[in-house]
Amino acid sequence: MAATRTRRQGNTAERILDVAERLVQSRGFNGFSYANVAAELDITTASLHDHFPGKAELGEALIVRYATRFAGALEQIDGALTDAPGKLDAYAGLYADVLRGKRMCLCGILAAEYETLPEPMREAVVRFFDDNVAWLTGVLAEGRAAGTLSFEGSAGEAAESILSALEGAMLVARPYGDLARFQSAAARLLSALAT
Repeated sequence: MAATRTRRQGNTAERILDVAERLVQSRGFNGFSYANVAAELDITTASLHDHFPGKAELGEALIVRYATRFAGALEQIDGALTDAPGKLDAYAGLYADVLRGKRMCLCGILAAEYETLPEPMREAVVRFFDDNVAWLTGVLAEGRAAGTLSFEGSAGEAAESILSALEGAMLVARPYGDLARFQSAAARLLSALAT
């Protein structure tokens, strides 16, 4: 009986996170309430509080889950591809997939609301970006060493530029509902690095 209750609670927590993630990615963190999530799941707000005592805890759980899944996607890229240009294309593809679903990168949209977020969420957003820059830095260094990528400055600086450009390209493409606009910007960005 206890195992069934725990599994049911786990499923409810995941469903809460699924709905909240979609709402954040489409409306922003300040654009939804517990009442929105509860109504969509046909549960009480008290039930939400059982799983996530406050919206700050829910937001932090969202970022942790998103960052974990994103890190898993980066591991898959590393496992499937050996060339740096291919890895960068696949990385940009992760962003395109999110935009294709009419959503924004969770941490990108949270960065826009950074000043209004609780401190633990701010720290989690920065960690997400730092982890992405670290991965990109490694890929760029590999590509430079292999002679398949060329860029000025350090790999870390180039990594920060790529992350910033992709996040910005998503933001600009969103109001147009135009995935091709994002893909064109990403392709131009990455082709400038190819040797």
